[in-house]
Amino acid sequence: MMHTTKGDMKIKLYDETPLHRDNFIKLAEQGFYDSLLFHRVISDFMIQGGDPDSKNAAPGKMLGNGGPGYTIPAEFDFPNLFHKKGALAAARTGDKINPQRKSSGSQFYIVQGKTFNEEQFTEVESRLKSMKRKGIFYQTLEQFKDSLTYYQQQGNQAAIMNLQIKIDGMVEDKVAALAPVSIPDSLRNIYSTIGGVPHLDDNYTVFGEVVEGLEVIDAISNGEKDENDRPKEDVYILELKVL
Repeated sequence: MMHTTKGDMKIKLYDETPLHRDNFIKLAEQGFYDSLLFHRVISDFMIQGGDPDSKNAAPGKMLGNGGPGYTIPAEFDFPNLFHKKGALAAARTGDKINPQRKSSGSQFYIVQGKTFNEEQFTEVESRLKSMKRKGIFYQTLEQFKDSLTYYQQQGNQAAIMNLQIKIDGMVEDKVAALAPVSIPDSLRNIYSTIGGVPHLDDNYTVFGEVVEGLEVIDAISNGEKDENDRPKEDVYILELKVL
């Protein structure tokens, strides 16, 4: 149970994501989340918390880089687990520096999202395809990072160009082998009625959901924010209690 200054949310954790489940329970039992802020809130998108630097943070302080000092391997289970309204998911750094898409050890977000129509689903599928390609590119680039660094240090432009051509070819082959990107009909029905954030599916680990207190997400999301998406009226996690 998550007690906040805007109300209470009862959260169910998924057994399909045991690493994230067990970590969240461990931190909750340690009192890690108590008195932390929802430091990043974007209407029709999500509310984010879990940065230990947000405890007693001064107004206007830039937040979002704190954590417990470790990451968690990704546990994607799409389309079984997806970003419907109320989904609890792990925040992470971007693909460029995190090609394995490892999760933050503590930062999480809860989806507010919005509803989608058929035209918007087409746009989302195109965005998902682009994100998959980007992910494959950075994962492939990681394999040749040491060689690329060596050639750059040597100033060997010809070797760099040849390696880039090789990487691009590998990426295109992997992209061509992918199944077509399509949002399943069962998820389309949920995203068109309950709402969510479908373009994050299969890119961030979803490991739970709010089963009571969805209105609290809206209460937190609808408040006024500053230029860094931090609520101007601080919203605290008073206590995260394991039931």
